[in-house]
Amino acid sequence: MLTRRFADAKPYDAPNHRGVVGLRLQGFEPGGPRNQWVGLSQFLPGGGAGPDSTPFEKVYVVLDGEMTVIADGVETVLGPLDSCTVAPHELREIVNRANRVCTMLVIIPYPPGHIS
Repeated sequence: MLTRRFADAKPYDAPNHRGVVGLRLQGFEPGGPRNQWVGLSQFLPGGGAGPDSTPFEKVYVVLDGEMTVIADGVETVLGPLDSCTVAPHELREIVNRANRVCTMLVIIPYPPGHIS
């Protein structure tokens, strides 16, 4: 078992994101998860990501606040403990349209060729 403390989480920059601070909770370390990594994203009001797509699926879990997810022209608002899966190559945009910070877990597989 690998335990990581929140106080030790390191920030990371995500491409095509704005108004967000991302912290890596698990992943990319010896003894860590072998298939995916887990981040905690804190989006300011107006913050978001995309529109874009990736070649791998991802899972979003809103912990606090709300996040609007736009996929295939359909808008869905996620609130606390709501989640969604974004399919590989699915065009998506996320926007925090609320006036409070949205805190969200993000679970993403490792990129191809990554060896853990």
